[in-house]
Amino acid sequence: MPPEHLRFGGGAADSTIVPAMALFLLIACILILVLSRQKAIAPFLIAGLVIPVNQVVVLGGLHFSPIRILVLVAMVRMIVSPGHERFAGGINRIDQMVALWSIFAVVAFFLEFPGTPAVIQGAGDLIDTLGGYLAVRYLNPDGASLRNTIKALALVCVIQGVPMIVERITQINVFGYFAGIPVVSTIRDGKVRAAGTMGALSAGPFAGMCVPLFLWLWSKRESRTIAICGLISAMAMVITSNSSTSLSTLLGAFIALSFWRFRKQMRPFRWGVATALLSLHLLMKAPVWALIARLDFTGSSSSYQRYALIDMTIRHFSDWWLIGTNEYLNWGWDSWDTCDQFVDVALKGGLIPLIFFIATLSRSFGMIGRARKLVEGNRKEEWFLWCFGAAVFASFVSCWGINFTGILLLAFFALLALLPVAKAEALRTVRETVGSRNQERLAFAGGAKEVKSWAQAWSR
Repeated sequence: MPPEHLRFGGGAADSTIVPAMALFLLIACILILVLSRQKAIAPFLIAGLVIPVNQVVVLGGLHFSPIRILVLVAMVRMIVSPGHERFAGGINRIDQMVALWSIFAVVAFFLEFPGTPAVIQGAGDLIDTLGGYLAVRYLNPDGASLRNTIKALALVCVIQGVPMIVERITQINVFGYFAGIPVVSTIRDGKVRAAGTMGALSAGPFAGMCVPLFLWLWSKRESRTIAICGLISAMAMVITSNSSTSLSTLLGAFIALSFWRFRKQMRPFRWGVATALLSLHLLMKAPVWALIARLDFTGSSSSYQRYALIDMTIRHFSDWWLIGTNEYLNWGWDSWDTCDQFVDVALKGGLIPLIFFIATLSRSFGMIGRARKLVEGNRKEEWFLWCFGAAVFASFVSCWGINFTGILLLAFFALLALLPVAKAEALRTVRETVGSRNQERLAFAGGAKEVKSWAQAWSR
């Protein structure tokens, strides 16, 4: 049976935010308004990723989650700020795909539930999705903000990781004493699933997709300490969350990083994977997506439910392709739990939002791939971009085990917002390097001409 909170129009009747989290949120909002754009991203992400999503402020019947409040504050700053470049590099294809994905999802929701309540909820969803993406895009104008963003993600992992280790040992979530969440940990099949403030299913995938970014940050000597702390904490979050999705995300990150040596021959690998999957689909008794049911890294995973969810979605294509459907609640065992990002987008918005979401991932890989080719030969900048590509691949892997809502959606948007900045930084560094070399060549050529003129004058 689906939980009551999945009913349309449900939610808290009164504000549920506790004093400590309300003060934390207030301080973060003030810092977003007074700090420079390069620095304001840190309080935005730290507050958005640490304050639990169950903390809600209700005003006039409207529900404002912590992330929604932070997004609105950032949007206010963007609107009233001077007319500088709003987004680094201008509007790109990723921006367009995210916007279309978000807008068509809301339109589909309104068509399925026409009426004023749907308009209100759709507006809130649009703030969370398109608004959240535009906020992190605005707060990441250059390379300095990029480094600050990754440092903020590392700090979030430290804040979450250490208490999650304690939670795994004691079965007590220390955040429960002051953050308005349960104190007693969730136990599945006798194993503790440490949750922190994110929840076990979000904490692990978030940490897994951050690992490649921390590895790059470690290469910067001045940031090595925070990078190491972030790496250790992220690994702790993945392990203590006791989730196959978390471990799969981390494994995906390491697999992507391991292909660094083959970065110039990725096309044959991609076609090889596609051919192998097609061959398996033709040879297996079950469909190829049934392989997901066999992925169980913890001994207590619900991998079969993921497979069944994908299988039911494919079989019921005619029910959801236009504007989504609410009938999936009755399709079968735990079908209400759309713990697959592709399935979640499809069932709640239809085929058009699904296409734009897939296009978002495709454009992300494409941007990183083209940028890497432009800086080919500069191993330092190639590695920089490869780490971002590995993080995107890790997020793609996590899509098959969890749907992106709240905290995880904000983290995903933060990663996407960094891609155009990373591309611009890599190209700028290469241009400066080439420019300095040309200047050295010109200086050497000028010196040689001067020596030659002296020799000719002496011979006379």
